[in-house]
Amino acid sequence: MRFLSAGDRALVVDFGNRIDRALSEEVLRLAASLRVDELSGVVETVPTFRSLMVHYDPLVTSSTVLEGAIASLLDREPGPRAPATLWRVPVCYEDEFAPDLAEVARLTGLAPDEVVTLHSSVRYHVYMIGFLPGFPYMGDLPAALVLPRRADPRVRVPAGSLSIATSLTAIYPYESPGGWHLIGTTPVRLFDIRRASPALLAPGDAVLFAPIDAGTFAVIKAAVSSGEYQVAGEPIAG
Repeated sequence: MRFLSAGDRALVVDFGNRIDRALSEEVLRLAASLRVDELSGVVETVPTFRSLMVHYDPLVTSSTVLEGAIASLLDREPGPRAPATLWRVPVCYEDEFAPDLAEVARLTGLAPDEVVTLHSSVRYHVYMIGFLPGFPYMGDLPAALVLPRRADPRVRVPAGSLSIATSLTAIYPYESPGGWHLIGTTPVRLFDIRRASPALLAPGDAVLFAPIDAGTFAVIKAAVSSGEYQVAGEPIAG
């Protein structure tokens, strides 16, 4: 573990150099400890795959003081991480919603329905939120689905697109450029400013994808638009 300066208002606590569940747990536990201890001057924490950025008020504290305080926290017996939620997110994997599914099947040597079965059989861990508001980086993909990014990124990826690249899967909350393989679409809004917590998912949450057909997609999308749909979620024990 090492401390890295990020200007005069932030400090990065770096735990390693890989995407790893164990490192993610260390990051999330430190974030929870900082919330509990409420160190003077700490404004916000931002978890990543392998590090925690700690934003602070330089008129109240300094990086040197924070380093000492955080080092003391890390010397203690690790406490529990923040409460998390298991979300069940509906996804349509049918052709019109999955423009890259056939290509992914070809590249992996699987049939399209085998790709869908494999992808939806995993409980994914939300490592971090980034790139776009509410964009979740989730892992880990089954080894058979691990592919590099597309050689030709798209200028426009539709909102709700479910994608895969390397060992990760993600959902685009808004239309944007993107180079991941698109294998499905969810009617659910990943980011909605009208919610108390605009981002649906948070680091440490878990996600299960529930395959739906086009008819069900249309019904759920209409319910989402009218504010009548709630994504199924339940607390994760421990």
